[in-house]
Amino acid sequence: MNKLDYNHIHDFIDLDYKKCINIQKSLINQISLIPLSKEVNVVAGVDLSFYKEFGLAIIVIIDKNFNELEVKYHYQEIEFPYIPGLLAFRELPVFLNAWKKVTIRPDIVFFDGHGIAHPRKMGIATHASFFIEIPTIGIAKSKLYGNFDEPGNNKGDYSYIYDKKDKKIGCVIRTREKTKPVFVSPGNFITIDEARYFALKFSTRYKLPEPTRLAHYYSQKIKNEIFPRRNANGKI
Repeated sequence: MNKLDYNHIHDFIDLDYKKCINIQKSLINQISLIPLSKEVNVVAGVDLSFYKEFGLAIIVIIDKNFNELEVKYHYQEIEFPYIPGLLAFRELPVFLNAWKKVTIRPDIVFFDGHGIAHPRKMGIATHASFFIEIPTIGIAKSKLYGNFDEPGNNKGDYSYIYDKKDKKIGCVIRTREKTKPVFVSPGNFITIDEARYFALKFSTRYKLPEPTRLAHYYSQKIKNEIFPRRNANGKI
């Protein structure tokens, strides 16, 4: 089967803080929160984790009945430092290398991270969308940016997240009764309410929607297989 490719929107060489900010600002006007144009039958979940100087990207493909179709991963050394608001520049290179190994094209990609609920609307889900040209959703465990009211305690209860201009940028959703909510925002090529709908549609009995929950599960499993475990004294 053919493996997926991506558009080379920009490179990741010799980046500094100013260059990264300029790249983010140059992409903002290209965000298109339009309704989906096709039925959703296959989705992907993406999780990125780190071990020392290495980054690991996991991509899990499932169908609408929650059947696992494919799991791909890639790991490599990470050179870009941890800078809040610029995490996509740290994570995208390893994600894109994992993406090239995927053979089943999903209809939506869920990212463990934010979409437009970001100071410059450029969370990992949004930034990645320009490379892969597929509707994306950000699923985060905590708020990065914006204001919201706490949703009700029942599964499915939600409230909107607003930016400083009182514009909607996402939702806070209770995916499990009496459990902390998740922060859902569209990445690109999908509306806020569609992002909310699919986050709930793919939620089961867990807090995280199944695409990113599975990706996180495989992230921990594969990381333990790739990198040596530490003993009780912290030594390898």
